Amino acid sequence: MQKVIERILNLLAFLLTVERPVTAEEVRHTVAGYDAENDEAYRRMFERDKDLLRQLGIPIEMRPTDAWEVEYGYVISEDYALADPGLTDEERVALWLAAQAVRIGGSPGGATGLFKLGGAPMVGAGEPLAADLGKSVDELAVAFTCVAERRALRYRYRDKDRTVYPYGLVHRRGHWYLVGPESADVGVVKAFRMDRMGKLEPYGAEQAFVRPEGFRAADAIPAAGWEAGADDLRARVTFDQSVAWWAERQLPHTTEIDRDDAGGITATMSVANIEAFIGWMLGFDDGAEILEPESLRNRLIDRVRGVA
Repeated sequence: MQKVIERILNLLAFLLTVERPVTAEEVRHTVAGYDAENDEAYRRMFERDKDLLRQLGIPIEMRPTDAWEVEYGYVISEDYALADPGLTDEERVALWLAAQAVRIGGSPGGATGLFKLGGAPMVGAGEPLAADLGKSVDELAVAFTCVAERRALRYRYRDKDRTVYPYGLVHRRGHWYLVGPESADVGVVKAFRMDRMGKLEPYGAEQAFVRPEGFRAADAIPAAGWEAGADDLRARVTFDQSVAWWAERQLPHTTEIDRDDAGGITATMSVANIEAFIGWMLGFDDGAEILEPESLRNRLIDRVRGVA
């Protein structure tokens, strides 16, 4: 599967740098990875790669290779080019920090893209800030390819082979999640933590399922830790002015919020994991108070007193 990703990236790089329409035959003899056994095998490979790039939003078009329009070739539309955003020095520094703060599979982000946006002012050297996104690049490549090709993914979980029909990949709270049902006939959409999945490999044919219209993979992942669990409570909590701004930034978008004249807020939310919710509440010290339900309020009080 890694070879597929490399071949597609080679094709994209070639089309972006050649700056003219190129024929399928030229691609075959120039781009690494297109060493098919026969013409038909190459045609299927090339058509599949073009379709995948188009699904990723890359506008590949056919245009004449000369003024007589006898022969046509492939070229990436000018619409794919990024207009100069006119970034200020402060904005470029912020982008540099963001790039340094992200690692995939332990590898820091490069500065090549930032240089294309005008470079970054001297901001110091040293080790990049580390926010390791986990999972190896190879495993993410397998999962991403299955998402793009709408192909089932087989994996090993607790000594059992399982299959998921991946709708999308989401990174949340330090973990990668693969989102999708375990049946091609939709069923219940679940989120699977990739660090608990092993031996990932594509399974079956491409185009094996259809994602529901308007589906957003991020919506399948609980926005807060206390939303994932077996408990079923409706909590009402008040936050005073000193912590309200911080609490509001962490509350899920489904939270009902009422504001008071002093700058505080009262939030009503669902709690599916009591322990996670109490742990979150303790971080606000005396700036937050559970109003309802009484059982949840008492659990928090007992925790503070060291009873539970």
